[in-house]
Amino acid sequence: MDVTLLVTKSDFATANLEAELKNLGVEFNVQYIENHPELVSMHQIRHSPNIFVNGSLIFRAQPSPEQLKAYFLP
Repeated sequence: MDVTLLVTKSDFATANLEAELKNLGVEFNVQYIENHPELVSMHQIRHSPNIFVNGSLIFRAQPSPEQLKAYFLP
């Protein structure tokens, strides 16, 4: 599973989201919105954080721990 966090460089929620994913054992990489205008345009992204899984935009905002568990630990 290829998980990418697309966030702004100043997003204060990134550290919390990273910790939640690590606690679930989910490997991920972090990309910055500022470096990927093509993704912002393609997906009409307006906020941070965003979570992509296998290239698909799954979450457009900070998901709750329960939402993360439901998605990543079915």
